[in-house]
Amino acid sequence: MSIPTNLQMVDLKGQYLKIKPEVDAAIQEVIDQTAFIKGKQVGQFERELATFLGVKHVIGCANGTDALQLALMALGLKPGDEVIAPDFTFIATVEVVALLGLKPVLVDVNLDDFTISVDAFRKAITPITKAIIPVHLFGQCANMEAIIDIANEHGIAVVEDVAQATGATYYFSNGESAKAGTMGTIGCTSFFPSKNLGCFGDGGALFTNDDRLAEEIRSIANHGMRIRYHHDSIGVNSRLDTIQAAILSIKLKHLDAYNLARQEAAMLYDSLFRECKKIIVPQRVNWSNHIFHQYTLRLVDIERKHLIEKLKEKGIPAMVYYPIPLHKQKAFEPYVDSDTAKEYPNSIMLSEIVLSLPIHTELTQEVQHYIAENVLSLL
Repeated sequence: MSIPTNLQMVDLKGQYLKIKPEVDAAIQEVIDQTAFIKGKQVGQFERELATFLGVKHVIGCANGTDALQLALMALGLKPGDEVIAPDFTFIATVEVVALLGLKPVLVDVNLDDFTISVDAFRKAITPITKAIIPVHLFGQCANMEAIIDIANEHGIAVVEDVAQATGATYYFSNGESAKAGTMGTIGCTSFFPSKNLGCFGDGGALFTNDDRLAEEIRSIANHGMRIRYHHDSIGVNSRLDTIQAAILSIKLKHLDAYNLARQEAAMLYDSLFRECKKIIVPQRVNWSNHIFHQYTLRLVDIERKHLIEKLKEKGIPAMVYYPIPLHKQKAFEPYVDSDTAKEYPNSIMLSEIVLSLPIHTELTQEVQHYIAENVLSLL
């Protein structure tokens, strides 16, 4: 097999070239209209995404981190209130909790599907627990039915972090289904370019079925204004700009196809690694489909750093999401007891054994065979 060139974790240029005329026309329309802030395309995209997700309200904002911050602000949480979140995730999930003077409470995740442990969540609840942020990590939903049941029992708000799973579907035990981000109190997502639904810069959004919360979020994101120059609360400035909204409207039309392409690539990887005892392919849960923002392996008795270096020599990128659990991060030392390792056995183990391979909408079978053959040859 010839050696592929310029392999990437995500091929954004290849994806763009396939929809170039649509995207270019959408961008040009915004430029012609010169409504770069709050142009009509923002509201149009919000409505289109709301329809796609089956949710009443979508509110665009500047990025996924802002979305999480806006959600917690809209809930009216007070300094010192506890917010439960998984220990194994990107820092933005918990960063905003601390930034608002709230207390992050980190809990362990499941070893097989990487999402927050329901048992750990239940055990972490105290009288001052006000919210939980389940993360739909790598493209698959956390166990939302169980999480929502526990949250409702204790009067806890559920803020879904759906940045890696926009378009994923959750299946309830009664046969009903819902899109990721639409089941809790508020859903939050990112449109960072590498996401399954990504723009050409920064962008984010919040989802909710609660009319009051939607109004509050829009106000907070606009300097606390409902009426121009009337500031009812302390807010921020967080907007999805018009060009990004126009691009997202185009890409939303292709999102199902993009997610299907990732699923098909994941199935091929599965088949190529099936006989290898040193690799555990991504686990699929029975309550959610998987749209593979990342294709993340668990390595068994393999020197990961050495493998990554050797793959790099072959022109194959591989990434570790995430090499340091949040409870070990210096930034969270004030919120974590010194003797807590026993509370996070799965998070610690995953940080040492996970490895993500390239997966994206333009990935060819030939490239996948090349990647898999080289991975297997180095074990």
